Amino acid sequence: MQITDKGQVTIPKRLRDAAGFLPGSQVSFSLEDGKIIIRKTGMGRDDRRKSLRAAAAKVRKSLDEPFRQMNSKDIMAFLRPDDDDGASPGQA
Repeated sequence: MQITDKGQVTIPKRLRDAAGFLPGSQVSFSLEDGKIIIRKTGMGRDDRRKSLRAAAAKVRKSLDEPFRQMNSKDIMAFLRPDDDDGASPGQA
């Protein structure tokens, strides 16, 4: 493997997959005993979406059946009922 003039190198796909490095993943580099170590420090866009979907599924399972059947408009109406003057809570 060759390092480019800009100091870039391609991490082989099998290693990226094994380490969970996705496009947009944040990484850090360190030098330990003469070896360059690459660590994942943040989630990429796809990781965040996967985490959010998993969290949403977990919350959805914990809800009562009637609430699970509500669409987003019904949920917003439930969470933010209109005041007499039509303003949302906290607004004048």
